[in-house]
Amino acid sequence: MSAAGAPPPGAVREVGRFLEIQNLGLNLPFALAFLLLAANGLPTWRTLLLVVIAFVAARNTGHSFNRWADRALDARNPRTRDRLLPSGRGSASFALGFAAANAAVLIVAAWLLNPLAGVLAPVAIAILVGYSYTKRVTTFTTAFLGLVEAITPAAVYIAVRGELPPFVLYAVGALLAWGTAFETVHSLGDLESDRALGLYSVPVRLGPERSARLVPALHALALGLLVLFGLAVGLPFEYFGALVAMAAIAAVTDAALLRHPTATRVPFRRHFALGAVYLAGVALALFLPLGPVWAVHGLG
Repeated sequence: MSAAGAPPPGAVREVGRFLEIQNLGLNLPFALAFLLLAANGLPTWRTLLLVVIAFVAARNTGHSFNRWADRALDARNPRTRDRLLPSGRGSASFALGFAAANAAVLIVAAWLLNPLAGVLAPVAIAILVGYSYTKRVTTFTTAFLGLVEAITPAAVYIAVRGELPPFVLYAVGALLAWGTAFETVHSLGDLESDRALGLYSVPVRLGPERSARLVPALHALALGLLVLFGLAVGLPFEYFGALVAMAAIAAVTDAALLRHPTATRVPFRRHFALGAVYLAGVALALFLPLGPVWAVHGLG
């Protein structure tokens, strides 16, 4: 390590592993979908660039801070003890400094978008870093991560329009349920290690079978709210076709999870595919609509 605590030259792969860049695909499709919806099509290049920068900076802030806060716990977990910080290949000062730098980038990008986004950026940062400590004190850490996901549609609409239209709250609720479902799946995979480390989660509290039964209910709630969002906005057939496809994929995946609650690799990966289907449906609805467009309340 250098004196500044940064990774040595040639450690790009290590930093990529530290940030788990591959997991950007989990949330990015939803962010891009709501960006298209908020802009009623393609946003300006300036808006697109600033929103993407803010999104990546926000994720890096929360992820890096979480790695810093969890470094001692990760060292005790067989699944995570080889990560950059617990293995000793990276320093705590690097992780905390990287989180702070990305938080600064997020604030600057938000102010460049509009004053409301700038004022609310510190609130988003507080939610992003607060998640790291909820798992130590409450079973509802799963719902708190859902709240982190739920920021996305609200943040994008504020970034693009400088306001939060009421109908966006349907999407906020949908992403809250969706993110909670995802975190429940993730926690099922970590059940034994969470128990051993004395951490809180819904699976630790309820057990794997009862927790697995929550996932299809949360998916159904999320999809129902996305239907209400589409109706409020006045989206055409393609949007709802994508929701039907998402429901079918989720149903098959959730049925397998109910049979084997701790076999979470496939359900975890399916969340990436489901986000991509939603983005595709939004893109088709906005750019290649085949069905009728109902009275528009939000896209005008």
